[in-house]
Amino acid sequence: MTSKSTSKQTLRERGICVVIPTYNNEGTIADVVRRTLVECYDVIVVSDGCTDKTLEILQEIEGITIVSYPKNAGKGTALKRGFRKALEMGFAYAITMDADGQHFPEDIPVMLQANQKHPGALIIGERKELEKAERSKGSKFANAFGNFWFAVQTGHYLKDTQSGFRLYPLKKLHGLSSLTSRYEAELELLVFASWHGTEIVSTPVNVYYPPTEERVSHFRPIRDFSRIFILNTILCVLALIYGLPLAIWRGLMTLLRSIYSLLFFILSAIFVVRPHARLYLMKEKDIEKRRLGCHRILWNYARFVTLKHGIPGVKFSVGNPNREDFEKPAIIICNHQSHLDLMTMLIHTPKLVVLTKDWVWNNPIYGYIIRNAEFYPVSEGLETLLPKLHSLVERGYSIVVYPEGTRSQDCSVGRFHQGAFYLAKQLNADVLPIISYGAGKALPKKGKFLRKWPIRLEIDNRLSPEEMQAFGKTSRAQASGMRKYYERRYTEIANRMEQDV
Repeated sequence: MTSKSTSKQTLRERGICVVIPTYNNEGTIADVVRRTLVECYDVIVVSDGCTDKTLEILQEIEGITIVSYPKNAGKGTALKRGFRKALEMGFAYAITMDADGQHFPEDIPVMLQANQKHPGALIIGERKELEKAERSKGSKFANAFGNFWFAVQTGHYLKDTQSGFRLYPLKKLHGLSSLTSRYEAELELLVFASWHGTEIVSTPVNVYYPPTEERVSHFRPIRDFSRIFILNTILCVLALIYGLPLAIWRGLMTLLRSIYSLLFFILSAIFVVRPHARLYLMKEKDIEKRRLGCHRILWNYARFVTLKHGIPGVKFSVGNPNREDFEKPAIIICNHQSHLDLMTMLIHTPKLVVLTKDWVWNNPIYGYIIRNAEFYPVSEGLETLLPKLHSLVERGYSIVVYPEGTRSQDCSVGRFHQGAFYLAKQLNADVLPIISYGAGKALPKKGKFLRKWPIRLEIDNRLSPEEMQAFGKTSRAQASGMRKYYERRYTEIANRMEQDV
């Protein structure tokens, strides 16, 4: 598969289409649409009451969806109707570009990359070297004017608020029903998105300004500047009575959600889990029952927090298409994303042992119970741990290892160490891959607050020692091969999950 077809397929998997509003662009529309089809399978063109040959030209192009109506209603209306059509067709995002040839469809992969890096964000295609381009005084003033008022109304500064090359998260668009009909609608969409907490990101894109005599512009300086002035006056008032209170409320709820989650975890661990474990260990004399009892306490606690009580703002789900029951011991591997990883892993079965870092093993809050549950720190070394782990596997326990060793800040899958695969060989155990998505988004590395984000665990096919040979003959080769597999599977899950963030 070529890089072009891979990009097109990824756009479709992430629910991204292209919406092109047009009004009397018969000289450029065919070229723009055909170049766009090279970059994206799904293209919606909105004919905004065209009176020239634009609609006839569009009807001769195969593979596009056309939305048309007889009377010109303005760019705002065209965008609104294009977005509604995209939602009706099941898309989660729409890339918009102008029909006059100013934007380069070849930059669609740039917008895709920005979407992958910032899922759920509104992406602005910031036009490169805009200051050097030959533009009218009205165009320059409009951009500076829009940038200034956007900063006043939202507290955020953007260098190019007037760019029509954007990627919109369709399910996060606010104020769409009351959207103004003309040119100023794009500024309105930005402002409402910012007020509602949608991340707004700029990414550099190319721009082409044809010679002055070849340009097609429907901008009416006096009338449109008047409309923009009135709109900005209204938005400034709304910023004080609507936007600012909304931002304060959102920040307060994020703070309360984070504090509540932290206190719930600490207090329940100190006053419920630890006393329960201590009482159980004092009462039960059989060593094996004591160990399994600790595992059951951890299992029940993890299930209560994750599945019954729930993590505020987090929608948690598990995919288990093969109906894995965890009855047969295995080396369970999982990508490492967040402090939440341990809690989401423990829900599967009581008979899990996790290889941890020293600070986890010695933790004053829950270190006591995990030590009694035979969790071990990886710092002891695999050769020292092997006899202990062999005993655990013989007694029906699975061993959980995070092959990356450390969490990545951007949630990408890092380099896999070979320890987990060495253990699988030495213990002659199956390898059971579990792919985690979203924990690092909900509670980012170095992040201080809990974010609203879905978490998904997908339990993959169990692999026997013989089947692991397909990933390589040595532990190092298997680590490398499995990492590539995880990168592909993580991307598949992210493409699906990030349509709803």
